[in-house]
Amino acid sequence: MADQDGSEARSTKLRGFFAALVANRNAADPRIEAAFAAVPREPFAGPGPWSILASNVWRSRDRGPLYVSTPDDDPAFLYQDVLVALDAARGINIGQPSLHALCLDALAPQPGETVIQVGTGSGYYTALLAQLVGPEGRVHGREIDPELAERTARNLAPWPWAQVEARSGVADRLPAADAVYVNAGGPRPAQAWLEALRPEGRLLFPLQSGKSRGGMLLIRRGADSTAWPARFVSPSVFIPLQGLPEDEGGGLSKAFAQGQITAVRAIRFGEQPDASCWYDGGDWWLSTREP
Repeated sequence: MADQDGSEARSTKLRGFFAALVANRNAADPRIEAAFAAVPREPFAGPGPWSILASNVWRSRDRGPLYVSTPDDDPAFLYQDVLVALDAARGINIGQPSLHALCLDALAPQPGETVIQVGTGSGYYTALLAQLVGPEGRVHGREIDPELAERTARNLAPWPWAQVEARSGVADRLPAADAVYVNAGGPRPAQAWLEALRPEGRLLFPLQSGKSRGGMLLIRRGADSTAWPARFVSPSVFIPLQGLPEDEGGGLSKAFAQGQITAVRAIRFGEQPDASCWYDGGDWWLSTREP
């Protein structure tokens, strides 16, 4: 019992440091840091040793990212601002904590709200969402990989108000939600996400073309059906989402290459793009003009 108590005390100490490390400069809401401190990372990473993504190191386009193996299963390796592989061969990871701290702060899940997460992985950030909405809230996870969905379901046992289904988060109708958090990149917002948003609901997803670098786009549903507030929270790159059309012609990649993502102020529907157009997605476009 003493060893178990000592291990739990050490994990708690590590989480406290880790939470301050990733949230201190990335989240204004103190509840974000508290959530990182409360949720242990070990169950979601699985048994060690672990494969850690070497930040910004790529061997080649063909060989993909470079991972470094930890020498043992000391949980201290998990409580750093690193991506931990769930499936290194496919490039599926538990994403970078500091980026998610920034994103969760921008998405601002509140106690009692309903949140949808598309792409749960093993459920670590699903659990953080559950911490933030509390037992009066609901978290609906969608994970297209059945094995990962099963892992998420097991890992979410301490948060019974959070559930996951092994199905697409794009093709099917989604429940009404106050916030939608997407953890796989796509070249456009899926119609299912937009339709799920309640008034003033928030959608945050990685807008990107294929595996190219893109940005986390935050959209808030407004009263006007033709223009909603939108802004980029951060540059990002995620694994591509299944079920959305490709960026034919590479227009989105060109838009990101030109930069100025901080100028985006709105997403517009059913209007002809004007001089404020940052990117034209066909039936939607991003504008530097306020809605």
